[in-house]
Amino acid sequence: MTAQPDLLDSIEWLTVPDLVERLDLGVSAVRQLVKDREVVGLRRGENQSLQVPARFFDSGGVLKHLTGTITVLADGGMSDEDVIRWLFEPDETLREGSAIEDLHAGHKTEIRRRAAEAAW
Repeated sequence: MTAQPDLLDSIEWLTVPDLVERLDLGVSAVRQLVKDREVVGLRRGENQSLQVPARFFDSGGVLKHLTGTITVLADGGMSDEDVIRWLFEPDETLREGSAIEDLHAGHKTEIRRRAAEAAW
């Protein structure tokens, strides 16, 4: 019996230097995004570097409506890892197949409703 692949391993991750380059911000500004919980990240990899999912961003920067969704989930007691897993978990009942993809498609209301249900 083989182990199931971890959902976190299927996510494209960006390190702080990646985000500095992609967002054209300084290191302190990128770290502030995480500190202010506009995005969440995890310490991953050999060096346990802070990494943030690439899908948390679009061409305009932080994905619109992501921060509010993170807040709903975190206020309900979810850890940063739980929040990331919830956003990326495949869900056939969602129009785009996962909460993060629904947010990219602009389906904020449904995702916030489900986030509130999941968190509480």
